[in-house]
Amino acid sequence: MVDLRFQGAQVLGPDGLAECDLAISGGRIVDHLACKTVALPGYLLLPGIVDLHGDAFERHLAPRRGAMKQMAEGLVAAEAELAANGITTAVLAQFVSWEGGLRGLEFADQVFQAIRDTAPGLVTDLRAQLRFETHQLDLYDSLPDRIAAWGVDYVVFNDHLPHARLAEGRKPPRMVGQALKAGRSPEDHFALMQRLHAGRDQVPDALDALCSRLAARGVRMGSHDDATEAQRSRWHARGVAIAEFPETQDAAQAARSAGDKIVLGAPNVVRGGSHNGNVSALDLIAMGLCDALASDYHYPSPRRAALMLARGGVADFAESWRLISEGPAAVLGLTDRGQIKPGYRADLVILDERTHRVAATLVAGRFSYLSGDIADRFFAT
Repeated sequence: MVDLRFQGAQVLGPDGLAECDLAISGGRIVDHLACKTVALPGYLLLPGIVDLHGDAFERHLAPRRGAMKQMAEGLVAAEAELAANGITTAVLAQFVSWEGGLRGLEFADQVFQAIRDTAPGLVTDLRAQLRFETHQLDLYDSLPDRIAAWGVDYVVFNDHLPHARLAEGRKPPRMVGQALKAGRSPEDHFALMQRLHAGRDQVPDALDALCSRLAARGVRMGSHDDATEAQRSRWHARGVAIAEFPETQDAAQAARSAGDKIVLGAPNVVRGGSHNGNVSALDLIAMGLCDALASDYHYPSPRRAALMLARGGVADFAESWRLISEGPAAVLGLTDRGQIKPGYRADLVILDERTHRVAATLVAGRFSYLSGDIADRFFAT
């Protein structure tokens, strides 16, 4: 943790970028401080990126099937990537799914334990999110206690069963590869999917009870890939107040009308549209139907998306950056970060003003990333 005064940078405040001094002490932003001054002309000084849903860490924990790294070492490698992309708070989204393999309960148990035990010793604020497949009725009774043991406080509900095909008795595409990844025969995998599909009528009532139990424990809850207004409204009635990656404008509008938070994928913005034909994040942002952008599967995307939104005139720079800093912090209930103001954590990202590449990242006043010419300025006597 360092005491520093930054001078000459363009600092992002509520009204936009302006050249001003910024001091940090004790891991917080302060009004004034007599201490070492670092000259940063040619750089942008911005609130650190808060990523509230990302799964790109998987490649570090399991770089190749059958060649798992030590989980702690994988998390250290993942943190390095996060820091290099200006992310100061990261929610790591891990499945517990009937799909098995890297999405199965056994692997998830290792991941959540590793995050719980390793994250306190890292610089980046790493948090865990459980993505739970809703038709696993056999896990409902034990899930709240598992969540508590893992230290998870954010749960998102998914349903990836191909119900239409299963109702017709047809096998879904790519099922054989999925079965092999799960360590099952294709026949056993298909039988499992059919069994879960057959229990679909029990799921709504079971979800009502589960969500009530989780809400009583203070667990934050979201739904994933809502496709219709009715679907989002059902989740809202259960106290599930975050809509992650709604697939349609109707679902997003239903979330907004109910006062729920809307999270969209930053890669959708960078690509200029959804990779699977869903509603464009750009369109939803332009309509005011977005509270936060998340990395989803690509950690460079939040920064790139914010810059693209500002460059394209969809929103001004302050509002664009707010979607990856203040906005996601508010969704997570984190009132101590996401803005540059006295008393807030010194979670900061410094960009080269010309290239917009990340030059340095600080988390609570500690460096998580520092690279290139800017390092000379910090270590100059």
